[in-house]
Amino acid sequence: MKAGGSLRKYAILRWEEGKFSPSRQDQLACEEPLEIRLCWGPLEESQTRSVISTLRMPGMDYELALGWLFGEGLIQSHSDVVKMTYCLGKNRAEQQYNILLVRLKPGLNPDLSKLERQSVSHGGCGLCGKQEIASLKQLLQPDFSLIEPRLDPVILAQLQTLAQPQQKAFAKTGGVHAAALFSPQGQLQHLHEDVGRHNAVDKVIGAALMLGQVPLNRQILFLSGRAGFELVQKALMASIPVIVSVGAPTSLALELARSYEQTLIGFTKPERFNLYSGAQRFQQFS
Repeated sequence: MKAGGSLRKYAILRWEEGKFSPSRQDQLACEEPLEIRLCWGPLEESQTRSVISTLRMPGMDYELALGWLFGEGLIQSHSDVVKMTYCLGKNRAEQQYNILLVRLKPGLNPDLSKLERQSVSHGGCGLCGKQEIASLKQLLQPDFSLIEPRLDPVILAQLQTLAQPQQKAFAKTGGVHAAALFSPQGQLQHLHEDVGRHNAVDKVIGAALMLGQVPLNRQILFLSGRAGFELVQKALMASIPVIVSVGAPTSLALELARSYEQTLIGFTKPERFNLYSGAQRFQQFS
């Protein structure tokens, strides 16, 4: 990607000790729109539809697109996609690298009705939490069939410390979220950052998808912020059995995790964490 990068510098003034300091440079995370368009069918009569527009930090857009499409059930593997290209319009200064065209393999016709069935109005919708989880039960079929990881609480408590050196954009800006995949032994597999926590999760799942590592039955998803419903849903789609977050889960996220016996951990610090569900993956409770 040849866009202006994921970070930008701006001239600012700082007020401290009762006065403004001289002009200085501050580095901020870029936030730009990305539209993903899906293309399928024979070339002579192919169909194209815009499936999502999101605000993201530029970089790892292919991984973001793959992770999002997988999370929505529109693709099952990296091989379902034959080509991804940016649409470069005439107004390049504003549009360049902000529209991504994803072409599906021949014979794959996406069920776009899944986008309507899986959409959730997070501000306030007509469904209660139990109804929403019941409707998702028909769509979410995580594969936890592999030998499930036995978790070491000492390792889990250290994941934030292990992830921190790789959170380079956060170190420079303080304004991005991170998502990472760890092995049960604490080995970092993937880590990506974004201004949107859901985008960061899509990027790490998309990166794993590119390498043929999905389903992620033996991986741990680390979140630098809170664990919301949408993030638990994305983890279940990728068959991730364990989520470790620095912040708290939401009530609906916890109900969803418990309905699948997924391990959900929050308020993680080097010396402690809260275990909300999935205690059976710890030796003490198995």
